Amino acid sequence: MHRRHPELDPQLLSETDEQRQLRTVLRDFYAETSGVEELREQPATPRGYDEALWARLAREIGVHGLAVPEEYGGSGFTFAELAVALEESGRALYRGPLLPTVALAAHALLLSGDRTACERYLPRIADGTLTATVAGFEAGRFDAGEPGVAAERGSGGWVLRGHADFVLDGAGADLVLVRAGTPAGPRLFACEPAPGSCRRAPRRVLDETRRQALVEFRGAPATAVGTADGAEDVVAATLDIGRAALAAEQVGGSGHALDATVAFVAQRHQFGRPIGSFQAIKHRLADVLVALEAARSASVYATVCAAVASPHLPTAACAAAVVCSDTFRLATAEYVQLHGGIGFTWEHPAHLYVRRARAAEVLFGTADQHRARLLGLVGHPAA
Repeated sequence: MHRRHPELDPQLLSETDEQRQLRTVLRDFYAETSGVEELREQPATPRGYDEALWARLAREIGVHGLAVPEEYGGSGFTFAELAVALEESGRALYRGPLLPTVALAAHALLLSGDRTACERYLPRIADGTLTATVAGFEAGRFDAGEPGVAAERGSGGWVLRGHADFVLDGAGADLVLVRAGTPAGPRLFACEPAPGSCRRAPRRVLDETRRQALVEFRGAPATAVGTADGAEDVVAATLDIGRAALAAEQVGGSGHALDATVAFVAQRHQFGRPIGSFQAIKHRLADVLVALEAARSASVYATVCAAVASPHLPTAACAAAVVCSDTFRLATAEYVQLHGGIGFTWEHPAHLYVRRARAAEVLFGTADQHRARLLGLVGHPAA
């Protein structure tokens, strides 16, 4: 039977003055530094993103430490402020590994309750000198009998063997938090990959703005993080935070697609008038706007649930994943089609947003998987 939980304070759903100011600063920052040409040039760099820009985001604006407590070198804000940053990064299609480092790895460390690990890694995440990711967090890996990653005790401590595929920023991250099997069950480990004990092979993926890799552990030294009996709860909560973070990105990307399309149809003329004045175009853009408002509502609710550690987070995160993915798909499809011939060209940025939208749809589970999970969370008898 589904149990009702206390409702959230509606005031938490409204944007604060500080959050509005942060949004303005970031939008101006990305407009100045992350244009279309920068998006094209960055894939040729070793890490696939501008490392100087990454450092500026951390040190000048403090993005990386927004949701990190002050005792670990952060600003002591909440996930709500981080979501603003993620939305603006999604709007600009920023290539840096904010999602795996700041949303996934940082929160996995915090959720683990391991002070030693937090003191070792979070200050460097907050100041931008450490990039991090997670591996082996896919639900059901051990239940399905897949090899995944296994941890065993060596003469000098824990070592990892096995592989994890399609790891976000897996080829370059300085730290990998790994969910690995042990004789006592799955547990969380921190691994700083070294060439001799860890092979990392970049994967060719649809969304080139978000790199992924196959990571093979060959006796890689690792340190246990948190407790053995709490590992699965940490993994589940981290994935829900990742879904909320991704939803914020998708809202930002959808907003860019709509704004860019509205601007284009206002200046593109046919038959002596802007094509945006045609009723059919108005209807299509209105549909995108309605979908975007629904997505923004779902994203904000998931964000607040993550910020206050609400028990509603699993439900809110799954709902946001479904709604925001559908909206991003619609917005990017119209972005391409309503730009006409130019929208289909390699030179136009629309295809980059289409690729991000398609890849994001399956990043933390498909829409059908989220819907099935929602049935179980709300106590549906068929779940």
